[in-house]
Formats: sequence, structure tokens, C-alpha cells
Amino acid sequence: MTGHQPRPIGPATLAELRAADDAGRPCRPYTAAEGGHPLRCCLRDCEPGERIVLVSYAPLRRWAAATGAGPGAYDEQGPVFIHAEPCAGPDPERGGYPFARVGALRTVRRYDARGHIVGGRLLEIPADPEKGFDAALDEAFADPEVVLAHVRAVEYGCFHFEVRRR
Repeated sequence: MTGHQPRPIGPATLAELRAADDAGRPCRPYTAAEGGHPLRCCLRDCEPGERIVLVSYAPLRRWAAATGAGPGAYDEQGPVFIHAEPCAGPDPERGGYPFARVGALRTVRRYDARGHIVGGRLLEIPADPEKGFDAALDEAFADPEVVLAHVRAVEYGCFHFEVRRR
């Protein structure tokens, strides 16, 4: 069992992204020829033959709109894969942290209640991914200013998942 709860993109946001993404572009679904694309709707890799879409997503902007924060220049948007149609979301039986490939590099960015970055950490996913993520997220939330953390891939800079203070 993970020490922190990775959050997928929520259903209401997914419905909006399937109409037009956060850059204002229309959704262009396609059938995945190969598996492996990290789906942020259900926090798993896609399988060959699944209908998916690559959209531009601004996670901090969406969080700020819901909380009244003003992230200013810290607002970012980037590419994420989602199912082209609604899905059941993450499998509650699966557990662990998603997209945790041993040796992969992740950033854990920390944000305060204003939506400003208040630190970050590079994480090379260790042989025990859960232990590595737990330590990085425990460290992040040890700072009382931190209200949420974003985990991103270093290779492409894309958002993987969000964790909020419990």
C-alpha cells in the first residue's frame, strides 16, 4: 500500500479535455498500434488497440481554478494521454505508484496554497519504487507550506500524477 494517493485526472476534466484540450485544440482520437502510453485517466499504460487521445493538459491551472489560487507564471501545460471515451478510472486493486519503471527519472514538484513552486526533487526510481516515491513525497509534505506535488517525467516533462496533502 502506497503512503500517498496518486490522483488521476478527474471525470469532469476528462470530459472537457475530450471536447477541447487546455490549448483549445479539438480532441483527435486514434487507435493505439502499440501499448505503453501512460494513461492519466486510469493511471495505467494503454494496451494495443485501445482508443486514446493525446491532449494538452494544465494541471496546476485546473487546481487553481478550483481552489482560487493564482499560480501566475508557474502555470504549465503539456501532453498527456487519456482514453478517447470515459473509462472506469484506476483499478483500486492495483495499488502502488503508476508508471514506476525502475531507473526512470521523475521530478517531484512541490506547490504551496498560492500555486507557486516551493521546491522540487529529482527521483531516480529505485528497485523498490514504492519506497522511493514514499520517501520523496514524505519529504515534500514535511514542509508545511506544501499542499500538493506533481510527479512528472524528466524525459518529456509530461505530467504523470498529482498527490495532495492528506
